[in-house]
Amino acid sequence: MQPHFTGTCLLSDDVPSLAAFYAAVLDAEVQGADPFATVSVPGAVLSFFSARAMESMVPGAMSTAASGNFTVEFEVTDVDERHEELRGRGVEILKPPTTQPWGRRSVWLRDPDGNIVNLYQKA
Repeated sequence: MQPHFTGTCLLSDDVPSLAAFYAAVLDAEVQGADPFATVSVPGAVLSFFSARAMESMVPGAMSTAASGNFTVEFEVTDVDERHEELRGRGVEILKPPTTQPWGRRSVWLRDPDGNIVNLYQKA
């Protein structure tokens, strides 16, 4: 069987805060708690795991880890509407809704750990 992508796991020093942020942004529910929680959306699961727990399980695993080195993307129906909702909730907006040269309309946010979140809609 060919590998099937089902989600990703973000390592964090504050699992509850990060999971709550994504649950709010994605209109979803948090399942679990520290040290492991998930937020499910259609097609994938976003997991959150304690950096301390990871280091405990695999000593040295976190020695080269850093936050903010990737962008996680989610397709939404209406970027402008989502932008107004999130701005009203005080979410940090890095880039307001913009239509990219390749056709996507997107808004960029920053999560509590410094990672970039791209909410986009297809043209």
